[in-house]
Order: sequence, then C-alpha cells, then structure tokens
Amino acid sequence: MDSKITVTGAAGLVGQNLILRLKNRGITRIVAIDKHTVNTAILRRLNPDIDVIHADLALRDGWEDQLAGSAAVVIGHAQIGGIHPEEFVRNNVNATERLLAAVAKHRIPYVVNISSSVVNSIAIDNYTETKKRQEALIAASGIPQVVLRPTLMFGWFDRKHIGWLARFMKRTPIFPVPGSGRYLRQPLYVGDFCEIVMSAIQTEKQGEFNITGLERIDYIDLIGALKEATGARTHIRHIPYQMFKALLQINALFNRDPAFTADQLKALVTPDVFEVIDWPAIFKVRATPLREALSHTFRDPRYSGIELDF
Repeated sequence: MDSKITVTGAAGLVGQNLILRLKNRGITRIVAIDKHTVNTAILRRLNPDIDVIHADLALRDGWEDQLAGSAAVVIGHAQIGGIHPEEFVRNNVNATERLLAAVAKHRIPYVVNISSSVVNSIAIDNYTETKKRQEALIAASGIPQVVLRPTLMFGWFDRKHIGWLARFMKRTPIFPVPGSGRYLRQPLYVGDFCEIVMSAIQTEKQGEFNITGLERIDYIDLIGALKEATGARTHIRHIPYQMFKALLQINALFNRDPAFTADQLKALVTPDVFEVIDWPAIFKVRATPLREALSHTFRDPRYSGIELDF
C-alpha cells in the first residue's frame, strides 16, 4: 500500500504510535500535523523520513494544502485535559471545522474519526461535551468515515494517563489512591488501537465502533499491575476522596496545565461500564493481554524512556 495518509494530532499518544506502525507496514507517504512544539520535535526526530508539519489547525496558515492527494485522514487531534473551557472549544470544535473544510476542498475520500468513549459517558465536563460536538461535526460532513470510540488508552509516549501515573510512581515513595480505589477501568492498549485504525484504512470500513479494553480491572488493581511492570518501589496508600480532590484543586491554582484535574478525578470514580464488542474479529487484529501490553509499554528499550511534554 503506497497511499498517502495524513494524521492530525500526530505528536500525541495515538499519532506517535500509529506513525511507527504505518511505517512498519511499508507506508512512507505520511503527513503528520500537530501544534505542540516540543512533541512535534520529538516526532520529527523519530521520523525524519516523513512530512512533519508544526501547525495549529484552528488557524489558516497554509497547512490545508498539505492534505492534497491523501487517501485518508486520521483525525486524532483533541484537547483532553485543562481547566479553561475555551481551549476545549478551540481545539476540539473550531480546529475540526477548519480541518473538515480542507478535507472537502481536496476531496479526500475517507476519514478515520478517533472519537472517545466519553461520548457515551454519564460524565459532564469540558472534554466530554466538546468531543460530542466534534463527533457530530464529522458525522454531518457526509465524508465516508469510521468512528472509533476508544476507552482510556496507554502505551509508548503516554504522557497523560497511565504513563503519567507510571512516572509519578517511580518518583514518589508514597502513591496515593483516592477512596477505595474500586473503580472499574477498561484500559485499551494503544498498539491494538493502532492496528484497528490501520485495518479500517485498508478496508475503508464504515460505521461506529466502541473500542473498549477487553479486560476489566479495578483502578487499585491496575495500579498494582503498573507497579509490577515498571519495577517501582513506591508504597500504595489510600486517602479520602475529598482530600484528594482538594489537593488537585490547589494544584490547579499553580499549574496552568495540570496532568490530573478534579474533573478527571470525577470521571475516574464515575461508575461507567463501556460496551465490549468483538473488535479483534471485526477488524481482524489480535488483542494483546493487559499485562503483556504493560510490559511492552514500560520495558521496551527503544521507546519506553521517551517522555512527551504536557
């Protein structure tokens, strides 16, 4: 397959992993777009053989014409964390409107919309509401597409969720867990998700698919498995939920882009159970067992030590 593929949000978790795997499949005509200065530099260093473009999709500054000739666009940009509502609107809604205009202009025949399981969540926060708007925009465009709604993902280059927890775990003698820690999680290995994306591109599959980690695990048990995978020596301690929340709120006063916010804590304890479909059969990919995936993530000598910036 020698088609040109464009990836937005390319310097983030999914983008970095997807590009490495696309190249392993022999796809070298890749356009990677991201606005994060530090992480885009990392992407360029790891992939000097592709077109890496540092650009803000919310602005008209020439990036649009780079999409010309693409067989597919993987829509991976998103504002995930933060405390300012306008940032979520700008990056999840406004940027998507400009991207769709460019896709239509260049008559790109197919898009992969990397949405999120939060659109099915009962949680109400800036991320959830703007991801719903983003998904609706892309659906209304009429462009042939597949909608993939992954749950919490982890893997190489994870700077926000499990990756941040792993780094914090290595640096602190005591690792705090809010409340009982018995909050059901369904984590998804980003390597598996990238295989799904590549399968969708190859077959131009259409429809909406909730992509959920196949193994259910409580947060406290996930932290235990993470400690084993990283070799961390930290001691895991439970602290009251309200105290944990107050500490996050205080941190947000001094940290413009906190890694973990009070809204995300609320989402953590929200009792969501996401649909599990047979995505290995649908997309013809192998599901990596959770502990194997954690080992790949934190023990790989090539990429485990690379930390993306917030």
